[in-house]
Amino acid sequence: MSKDIKSVEHSPKIHQRNDPQHVNDRTFFIDASNQSLTAIPLEIFTFTELEEVHLENNQIEEIPQEIQRLKNIRVLYLDKNNLRSLCPALGLLSSLERLDLSYNPIFSSSLLVVSFLHALRELRLYQTDLKEIPVVICKNLHHLELLGLTGNHLKCLPKEIVNQTKLREIYLKRNQFETFPQELCVLYNLEIIDLDENKIGAIPEEIGHLTGLQKFYVASNNLPVLPASLCHCSQLSVLDLSHNLLHSIPKSLTELRKMTEIGLSGNPLEKVPYLICRWTSLHLLYLGNTGLHRLRGSFRHLVNLRCLDLSQNHLDHCPLQICALKNLEVLGLDDNKIGQLPSELGSLSKLKILGLTGNEFLSFPEEVLSLASLEKLYIGQDQGFKLTYVPEHIRKLQSLKELYIENNHLEYLPVSLGSMPNLEVLDCRHNLLKQLPDAICQAQALKELLLEDNLLTHLPENLDSLVNLKVLTLMDNPMEEPPKEVCAEGNEVIWKYLKEKRNRNIMATKIQAWWHGTMVRKGFGKFGELLKPRKKGKTSPKDKKGKKDVKGKPEKGKKK
Repeated sequence: MSKDIKSVEHSPKIHQRNDPQHVNDRTFFIDASNQSLTAIPLEIFTFTELEEVHLENNQIEEIPQEIQRLKNIRVLYLDKNNLRSLCPALGLLSSLERLDLSYNPIFSSSLLVVSFLHALRELRLYQTDLKEIPVVICKNLHHLELLGLTGNHLKCLPKEIVNQTKLREIYLKRNQFETFPQELCVLYNLEIIDLDENKIGAIPEEIGHLTGLQKFYVASNNLPVLPASLCHCSQLSVLDLSHNLLHSIPKSLTELRKMTEIGLSGNPLEKVPYLICRWTSLHLLYLGNTGLHRLRGSFRHLVNLRCLDLSQNHLDHCPLQICALKNLEVLGLDDNKIGQLPSELGSLSKLKILGLTGNEFLSFPEEVLSLASLEKLYIGQDQGFKLTYVPEHIRKLQSLKELYIENNHLEYLPVSLGSMPNLEVLDCRHNLLKQLPDAICQAQALKELLLEDNLLTHLPENLDSLVNLKVLTLMDNPMEEPPKEVCAEGNEVIWKYLKEKRNRNIMATKIQAWWHGTMVRKGFGKFGELLKPRKKGKTSPKDKKGKKDVKGKPEKGKKK
């Protein structure tokens, strides 16, 4: 799912966007988000031409009356603050079209002022502890296109919600609905309904009236069946039914020709619904934890699939049909009973993410080494058989960015990891590693190196050359160099220790070289010979100097 990403200005100063919003000394946009503000800066109210103001993620406790000066404001974000009440002056912003008050502990009675914002098109009230929606909001706001109410305590919607005839998106995730809000079925312009994580036990047949519905989220509810009338929602492209009680899907849904994404994970299906294999336009298919033992032969028709999740099933082999899905980029086969991969796996030339964790491989499956585009490989074995080695040929995966090999019985890592230029994350937790290869210091892209719960006593002395490494975990290792107390202090202290040790070694080497040169120059012999233990009765070269016996001549001080 795509997420809205707001650009954040971290400067303590108020940010004013330049052209085209800032023209002729007239300011139209200000970003004062993430500034730890406890109050709205009064200088903001001097920019009377303002149209968009961002004040989210601060500690603002109230909205001052001066807000009414912003007559032209169209967008106001005040989410993630400490607002408990809303001043009446807020209701005077007649041009306001988008308002976000999410994640504030607002009193319900204070929301009445919102009903005066007649131009409002988007209202977000996520996680504001709402138990009910003020009826006047539904009565007075006739231009709402988006209503966000996720993370509240709602059990029903007011019947006046039917007045929202222009509503296109409604978000009701994580509330307390036990029945589907019937009122939604008359809002014919609805395109997105999100009712994930409620307690809904049935969807009414009237859902078929919403012929413009494009995305329908009802994951994590209590649905045992789906209405056949859902097939009339001809524009439906995204349907998330994950974690319900479904044993099957109505055959009538075959008529939905625009399906690109369907979530069925966590339902007791036991077999792949036949109609899914006819949705050849599918891009994302989630079938994790559905009791599958095999795939249908017609599964190979889903040639447009980019993401396939088959994790937590009962597959004892990797289905060959998968190798026909040439556009696949993400494949999840975690927590099955797979012991071998097909040699045809290499035909998945676009595969970037492969999950094999928790299967029954007796050895590292070298078939993955033919996946040249692979960027993330998960092969931790938290259950069943444990891998004892990773082959040196892993260097073939030159695109690999993240390697997860935790919970195995690895004693050593391949030296070739150092020749993988894109490797950023290496997770080796809970293994039997006794040492790291010095070549790991050549993996300059590394950002995370997770090593806790191994048998490491030493680190490579040049590990601090990994300048991009931000996360290094060493807990539960019998560390000696650096000592445990140093390792507990974090990267900077570890790097300092390694540098000091290296400097000491360099100095010792220089001293040895100086001593060697001195001995040679004075004729005392090679440095190595000086280190040999003396034999009994033998004298050193120094002792013998000047005592060489010259035949025919008496020693000095003695007569012949």
